[in-house]
Amino acid sequence: QVQLVESGGGSVQAGGSLRLSCAASGSVVTINTMGWYRQAPGEQREMVAGITSGGTTNYADSVKGRFTISRDNANNTMYLQMNSLKPEDTAVYYCNADITTWFGALRYTRNSWGQGTQVTVSS
Repeated sequence: QVQLVESGGGSVQAGGSLRLSCAASGSVVTINTMGWYRQAPGEQREMVAGITSGGTTNYADSVKGRFTISRDNANNTMYLQMNSLKPEDTAVYYCNADITTWFGALRYTRNSWGQGTQVTVSS
């Protein structure tokens, strides 16, 4: 069983910073593409940033220049550094990853979600 666990959310004033972490645990063989998503109340979940196993990144236009995604492959961990936060960044942030794991003697890849962490930015 593979789990993704986010941490680092909280409340901050506009202009502040937060750093989110996402750690994968369990029988992990490899982690392929990883990403951060967010969902505000009454809104659909949207992609914030993504990173491949090779380190190629992409960002939503709304966070470019303010957020930085990174990963530590040796420790199966991904990060999201969020600077210059705005009230519109308020949401539950979820990590997502394509994880190759063991199923008996076989390997298979499944897409997994974390439980989410709340980020609240006040004006």
